[in-house]
Amino acid sequence: MPPRRLLPDAAELPQILSLIHRSFAAMEGRINPPSSVHQLTAATLAEQCQQGEVWCLGDPPQACVFLTPHSDCLYLGKLATETHCRGQGLARRLIDLACLRARDLGYNALELQVRIELIENQQIFSRLGFAKTAETAHAGFNHPTSVTMRRSL
Repeated sequence: MPPRRLLPDAAELPQILSLIHRSFAAMEGRINPPSSVHQLTAATLAEQCQQGEVWCLGDPPQACVFLTPHSDCLYLGKLATETHCRGQGLARRLIDLACLRARDLGYNALELQVRIELIENQQIFSRLGFAKTAETAHAGFNHPTSVTMRRSL
């Protein structure tokens, strides 16, 4: 199954929204503040398709990722995989795609953020070549709530 870049009017956007909500549901009650996935809508997904990129694998989509150009890197966000598809290398394939897209766009790094409480996700991204570069706090918090990780290309 080759990766597909979605357009703002893609019929799959509602499926992507559902996939992200299911994939991120395990964070409920574990992270504070709550995940920004609650603010996602079909309209914000369409905006992401215009201002950045949304890629998926499978039909119906089994995994997806958002790619957003930043000043010095390509930002990787909302990486989501269906629970029953985990361990099949889908996230790795999307990260490999992100590396190719970053190079195509003239970047030499990928960056992402992981919630401080999600140690297992930080470990997974470390195994995929990302290194911790910073800790940040969401507005209103006086302690770190996220870890920034970067992968040089």
